[in-house]
This record gives sequence, C-alpha cells and structure tokens, in this order.
Amino acid sequence: TAHAATYGDVAACAAGSTTPALLAWFDGLKDRKGKLRLELFPSNDQDFLADDFLLEKAGKPFRRIELATPAAGPVAICIRAPGPGRYSFAMIHDRDGKRKFTFSSDGIGFPGNPKLGWSKPKAAKATATLGDGVTEIHVRLNYFSGIGFSPIKEK
Repeated sequence: TAHAATYGDVAACAAGSTTPALLAWFDGLKDRKGKLRLELFPSNDQDFLADDFLLEKAGKPFRRIELATPAAGPVAICIRAPGPGRYSFAMIHDRDGKRKFTFSSDGIGFPGNPKLGWSKPKAAKATATLGDGVTEIHVRLNYFSGIGFSPIKEK
C-alpha cells in the first residue's frame, strides 16, 4: 500500500508499482533533529556498510536516500532497488547532520531489528528480500544509552 507520508523514491512505492522497492518506516525517533538516511547495500559482510565510493567503483549495488527529518508524523522512506533479490539496509538518524555516524548522538536501525552491541550486525541480520513491487518493513531505531545501543523507552 502506498502512503502519503512516504519520502524518497515515491513513484517506486506507489500502489500497483512493479519496481522492486523497500518502504521502510522509521519507528522510535528520539527527536526531529538533523537528517534521516536509508542506505541499500549488497547482502554480504564485506560490502555491508562499506564506503559507497568503493562499492560504486566496483559496480556493486548501493543507493542512498537522505532527507531532513520531518517535523511531525510517521516517517517512511521508499528506496528503489536495482532488481529483485536480497539486500542489506541501514537506517540512520543523523541528529547532528555531520554525515558521519556519531556514536553518542545518532540513531541506527536495520531490517529485522537485530539486537545491537558495540559492533555492526552481520549483513544477514540486516537483510530484506525484495520481489517485484513494494516490500514494507518497520525498523525501530537504536540510540546510545551508556551500555550500548537500544531503542528509546516508550513513555
């Protein structure tokens, strides 16, 4: 289903679209500062979260959608995939807008909502399989809380 609150590759997530795409809902935002980013990577540990310049230079799939964090309402970003298949994704709340992950302030989430420790999850734990059309997921963002990363406690 298409949603009015969608950002990014909106046409790819329109009702009836046969374009392989991921509609990712950003759940548990800490606040409305900075930017939100959704990134698509090859689904293997070597390429997952690798430098986008190196991935593109090697002809490997990589896509990024970035936008200012909307002031209110639910947030879903649509990202078009190069084709059907398995991809790993990272969802980042870049609260300070530095375009570089800052452990103390930024939030991060992955498909499947793996429990996060101090290291990046394995690519297989951050994967979504896309077919022809839209695959929709909800991802709970995690923020640093002194002993590691975890979702914000609901008030």
